[in-house]
Amino acid sequence: MTATANIAAVLPRIAAERPEQPAMRCPGGKGTDGFARYDVVLTYGELDRRSDAIAAGLQAYGIRRGMRTVVMVRPSPEFFLLMFALFKLGAVPVLVDPGIDRSALKQCLDEAAPEAFIGIPLAQFARRVFGWGLKTIRRVVTVGTRAWPLWAGETLARLERKGAALLAAKAARGEATAMLADTHGDEVAGILFTSGSTGVPKGVVYRHRHFIAQIDLLRDAFGIAPGGVDLPTFPPFALFDPALGLTSVIPDMDPTRPAKADPRKLHDAIRRFGVTQLFGSPALMRVLADHGEALPTLQRVTSAGAPVPPDVVSTMRRLLPPDAQFWTPYGATECLPVAVIEARELETTREATEAGAGTCVGRPVAANTVRIIRILDDAISFWRDDYVVGPGVIGEITVAGPSATDEYFARPEATRMAKIRERISAREERIVHRMGDLGYFDAEGRLWFCGRKGHRVETAGGLMTTEQVEPIFNTHRRVARTALVGVGARGMQAPVLCVELKSGVPDSEWVHVQAELERMAMRDPKTARIHHFLRHPGFPVDIRHNAKIGREKLAEWAKAQLRGVLH
Repeated sequence: MTATANIAAVLPRIAAERPEQPAMRCPGGKGTDGFARYDVVLTYGELDRRSDAIAAGLQAYGIRRGMRTVVMVRPSPEFFLLMFALFKLGAVPVLVDPGIDRSALKQCLDEAAPEAFIGIPLAQFARRVFGWGLKTIRRVVTVGTRAWPLWAGETLARLERKGAALLAAKAARGEATAMLADTHGDEVAGILFTSGSTGVPKGVVYRHRHFIAQIDLLRDAFGIAPGGVDLPTFPPFALFDPALGLTSVIPDMDPTRPAKADPRKLHDAIRRFGVTQLFGSPALMRVLADHGEALPTLQRVTSAGAPVPPDVVSTMRRLLPPDAQFWTPYGATECLPVAVIEARELETTREATEAGAGTCVGRPVAANTVRIIRILDDAISFWRDDYVVGPGVIGEITVAGPSATDEYFARPEATRMAKIRERISAREERIVHRMGDLGYFDAEGRLWFCGRKGHRVETAGGLMTTEQVEPIFNTHRRVARTALVGVGARGMQAPVLCVELKSGVPDSEWVHVQAELERMAMRDPKTARIHHFLRHPGFPVDIRHNAKIGREKLAEWAKAQLRGVLH
């Protein structure tokens, strides 16, 4: 018999222990100073009670255990209330980044085959206009005022009132009113779509055991204790805060555009509520680093989604208190965290990174088994130990552990390519996830990230990886960032370096910068094969973190730029 497991199970306990502790503070209206008033507060007691009422209302409306339910709601109390209500019901929330390409978004929703759709009016309007889920959606819930009479269904406010009345009636009869399905660990808890930075986003199937393991790994890896105040600038991460006993301060920013966040608004929230920890993408870290204002209340900063540039790490360390920690965990939607490293150790590896060693991502989290296998583009059905390469040898990073997911929803080919079955005893086997990343272990047992496997450049002279090449050129004083791409057939590719110049560098400087980059290339065997340097006005990046460079698009652009030059 599989034990009951549900990520929402911790909420009633915390609500009973600390009912008046704010679970979250949201921006609300604007003050006379132009900053958000943060006049929307939800306590743990309210979060538990209201999510129970919403769960009861959703259940009465026909949203039941196991039902795939798209949630398109802005970061707000309603988003968190809905997510915990769905977890309590045992329904399956489906989360898709709304800012991805329109055709990819439709494909994601068609693949998920949702039976219910919960969204703000704008999302409901888009659903009707673009035909999302036409064949499968049977239950529609609108969050906020229903401004257009173009869709049927219910409003969240009405369902919450109905659910509260149903629970009050049960209480009057002496019946239990807590809403918590007896889900088991292997039951599907959610479908979270990847950022799609390397193709059409895939729906990662999260089971309840994956969510619970993730909470445990994050708590243990970073030493998170209840009672802290978190500023999570990536909304899905805010879902972990109630399970960890933290107060979430939802930032006044567009979460899909972290590079455009106003640092003054972030600092205002941090000061006002004594924020002790912050999660953000490397793009957001760059915003804070460039702003240059000290962050005296922060005890812990975590940045993930892509490697954090060394200069940003150094600047953030100076802005934080001496005893604060700056963590850069390594992982993916399919498995997080895999490995962690703190900035003090990361800074000792900066010189090696800028000399072409790759980015050190630290040591694997204790519960994970991380191994490097030789580079293979084919599917691997069953694990074999002879796939494993030794220390210092670049290969594909694999991980097996409690938070490693085991399939993509409705994408059997993607599952086949990314998952390996490993027999660990006569009665037991586990799934090994292929990260799709290249890396190696050093002699100290630290993991080094060298770039995406699909982004590797294979020339006649051998393998070139993005994270071993780009940091070398990123040290140039006039360069914002670079991106290595390959043009031509693999094995005979021509390596091309696309270059983004820093803001304010005039066009006339490019000729001089290019000449300097060419000289830098000739000084290092890793880069001596690069003979093509192309200035780009602004790299395409992923919608989720604004940090992962769309190298597939850049490769096509570079190919067009070099048409007639390469043979």
